[in-house]
Amino acid sequence: MSERLLKCPACKNGNFLNYREVKDHAVSKETFTLCRCADCELLFTNPRPAFEAIGPYYDFPEYYSHEDSSKNLTQWIYQQVRKYSIGKKVGLIQPLIKNGALLDVGCGTGAFLEAAKGRGWSVSGVEPNAKARALAEKKLAQSLHESVQELTEEPAVDLITLFHVLEHVHELKKTLKTLLKKLAPQGYLIIAVPNHEAYDARYYGKDWAAWDVPRHLYHWNNISMQHLAKEYGLILERRLPMVFDAYYVSLLSEKYRQSGPVLAYIRALYRGFLSNLKAKQTGNYSSQLYIYRKK
Repeated sequence: MSERLLKCPACKNGNFLNYREVKDHAVSKETFTLCRCADCELLFTNPRPAFEAIGPYYDFPEYYSHEDSSKNLTQWIYQQVRKYSIGKKVGLIQPLIKNGALLDVGCGTGAFLEAAKGRGWSVSGVEPNAKARALAEKKLAQSLHESVQELTEEPAVDLITLFHVLEHVHELKKTLKTLLKKLAPQGYLIIAVPNHEAYDARYYGKDWAAWDVPRHLYHWNNISMQHLAKEYGLILERRLPMVFDAYYVSLLSEKYRQSGPVLAYIRALYRGFLSNLKAKQTGNYSSQLYIYRKK
């Protein structure tokens, strides 16, 4: 079951055009159309699977964020980078608010929450995937939420994080409004998303792995993220690069182009390095992290 959007899901402008067609390399091998909003520049998958129909598109072994084990070299690399990134994330939030209340939306197997809890944070999380949520609850020795809609009775939190989550959310505006109601005044909202204007996105074109249709419903750039901040009255404090993403996305993109295993790693290292190098001039990294403050 699919649904066709008649307005931009971010700004509700009805003025948009088809942008490009992209194949789901990971699961269905179907082709999906991306549309581009003429106002906020958001790209969005349209038509897209309805919320009730999206589940099977996540059912594949390479969806690593729902796993803690490593079954191949690519997954092992992913796990090592994730361990390093968790330390960086905790280091990032510590100076913002000292040991406050943290909500991580799309918390996966809970590694980030576990590390933050160990540093004195009061933590809570949302994870729709039952398997990943069970692993996270075991780590944290506490219950987590299946959906954002379950947060209605929760107390306010000082910090909300969405690391590569916003692009997956069907009810974009409703979800953001719910989260911002839970965010305390002067609290922080941290969002990490892929950037389709990065060099690696332009180089790989339709084979760029971070399109990840139809699991990624939205595709952001700096302008669409500026519109998002304006729409919800958020102040952008900092924008930071996520440099490892260029290498990982390039590796998956090379595999989609059916490069041999050795050649894929060599090319991915080169393209990832080149993407980060060019981004120093353009400001367009493969993935970017936005730190917003609520007024």
